[in-house]
Amino acid sequence: MQSFRTEIENPVVENDIIELANKIELFHNGKIDEEKFRSLRLARGVYGQRQEGVQMIRIKLPYGKVKSNQLRRISEVSDEYSRGRLHITTRQDIQIHYVDLNRTPELWAELERDDITLREACGNTVRNVTASETAGIDVNEPFDVSPYADALFRFFLRNPICQEMGRKFKVSFSSSDEDTGLSYMHDLGFIAKTKNGERGFKVMIGGGLGSQPRHADVLYKFLATDKIIPVMEGVLRVFDRHGERKSRAKARMKFLLKDIGLDAFKALIEEEQNAIEFKSVTIDADAYKVSKPVEVKEIPLVDIKNQQAFETWKSTNLIPQKQEGFVAIGIKVLLGDFYTDKARLLADLVEKYAAGELRLTLRQNIVIPFVKRELVPFFYKELEKLGFVEAGYNKAVDITACPGTDTCNLGIASSTGIADELERVIKAEYPQYLKNEDLVIKISGCMNACGQHNMANIGFQGMSVRTPDKLVAPALQVLLGGGNLGNGNATFADKVVKVPSKRGPEALRRILNDFEANANGKQFVEYYKEKGEKYFYDFLNDLQDVTNLTQDDFIDWGEEEKYVKEIGIGECAGVVIDLIATLFLESEEKIENAKKSFEDRVYSSAIYHAYSSLVNSAKALLLAENKKTNTHAGIISQFDELFVASGKIDLGVEFSELIYQIKKYAPTQDFASKYIENANQFLDKVRAYREAETEINKLQKKAV
Repeated sequence: MQSFRTEIENPVVENDIIELANKIELFHNGKIDEEKFRSLRLARGVYGQRQEGVQMIRIKLPYGKVKSNQLRRISEVSDEYSRGRLHITTRQDIQIHYVDLNRTPELWAELERDDITLREACGNTVRNVTASETAGIDVNEPFDVSPYADALFRFFLRNPICQEMGRKFKVSFSSSDEDTGLSYMHDLGFIAKTKNGERGFKVMIGGGLGSQPRHADVLYKFLATDKIIPVMEGVLRVFDRHGERKSRAKARMKFLLKDIGLDAFKALIEEEQNAIEFKSVTIDADAYKVSKPVEVKEIPLVDIKNQQAFETWKSTNLIPQKQEGFVAIGIKVLLGDFYTDKARLLADLVEKYAAGELRLTLRQNIVIPFVKRELVPFFYKELEKLGFVEAGYNKAVDITACPGTDTCNLGIASSTGIADELERVIKAEYPQYLKNEDLVIKISGCMNACGQHNMANIGFQGMSVRTPDKLVAPALQVLLGGGNLGNGNATFADKVVKVPSKRGPEALRRILNDFEANANGKQFVEYYKEKGEKYFYDFLNDLQDVTNLTQDDFIDWGEEEKYVKEIGIGECAGVVIDLIATLFLESEEKIENAKKSFEDRVYSSAIYHAYSSLVNSAKALLLAENKKTNTHAGIISQFDELFVASGKIDLGVEFSELIYQIKKYAPTQDFASKYIENANQFLDKVRAYREAETEINKLQKKAV
């Protein structure tokens, strides 16, 4: 592996990068289990690709904010370590592909020069905190949610309570009741509100997409801003302790909430409050650094030859801004993909003539805030040079799609290829939809819904179909009727039919033709609800017939070769298969982390590291006995039953009493010191027991 030395000023970040480099070396030398290494690299934004031997790197950009200098840095890194292509995700991240694993520490170090992190961009962690792309400029917002999204991101980054959860955890902020942050489909969603002049949020909990979408519940109708961090900490602690860990399909928080109910979940959050160090965390919104527009003294003169195209673009791509004299520009980025040469020029443009800031959007586009109205013609000409003036920003023609079979291990059918074709169909055959904001079309390459297909008015999910002759062809499940209703309310789409992929455009034509002829001005969500699933099934059903497929039906969109269904191992959940020896070593590391936090006087972190060590050590012995370790709470109760109640291990108290001190005592210096010692002693006892049992087993085998 190529050696390097970081020059990062922040020692915490530097240690992160050096640790990644060391673990890569240990992995290559066969000293770290492959599944364990996967867990570590995922939490550092390093994600396996469909193609062997290369990695996808996910760059974490909280609430989609990226400054000009950061975009230039990302472009340099992509050119040096990847292939010069940038992909905007539906969580406002940027992904780059085809990166050599051995070079990822260098890559990360380069990004950190401009305060860009990979930490917790993947894995079982708090993922990128997303927000309305118009936060700070939204004409309908009661206040800017950016400072609160930023504070929450920083508080939970590297926080020990959310480093090894059962699954990922997603958070969003919405600027207004329009809920453009999509709170209803998040683990925690915050919608900006004011009450008697006080800032706060409506809080939604337990939403999610995937194969079993769930609408979030209302946790609080109004929660003051100083309570959002303590409440989220309580939620994370409950999820970490009670959430499923063995079965990936049931490990998201929505399943825990469904199983125990909202009232029981609230009670568990309350139980955790005594253990939380900060009962109130005041977020100083005024201290948040807002990007300021530059002063442009001379407005460049431009000559626009196609005035009609310019007027159409203005009608679809300009966004009103609450600051007087300014507008924002929406850039429609096809499938979220653009290249570094354009990225650099765009960074220069907004630095010289706007506020030096861009916002990446949930629909994989770009917003330029703080454009002077007088500069709109100039921006149009400059963006035209970059190919960034396609009309239809956030309109029906603006289709969202995940990477699908292009690079993702889990992709079943092409999502980008069909998205390209459907956009072509709409532009050519339904030009009236160029300005239509009502119709939302989204595509995912598999059931995991990274393209958010099951919340769209019209959604497509990549699948496969088998003919009577047992031939396999790429297919699309057609979903209808999803939509955002605002203020945390939404409907999820129904699965209507499954058609061969090459019939996807015809399915769309039939749906749009029917909508045009019969909706009578109704929005699509309303029209679908009125007609019902069977109505649409009836006129789409014949497209499901697989007895009459042609050779073309066996070639997916954007491909030239015959379709082969290939599904790899997904890394979205970072499933970990632990070895007992590795767990003991991890317990040692957690105790060392606890001691370090104790020395830094961060007692709440020290206590949680010690708690993690206690659970880890107990889990090791349970795995040795081939017992299930689905949840932390289950590990604790099983350990008592199998080892303490039976007298195999004497702790002086029940293990549950020992470990659940974390819920009883405030995070003081004295308790932290005692709890770390408890964890140390417990590790010594379980390790000694394991060694004794191993020795007995050896003697018994010899005797046989």
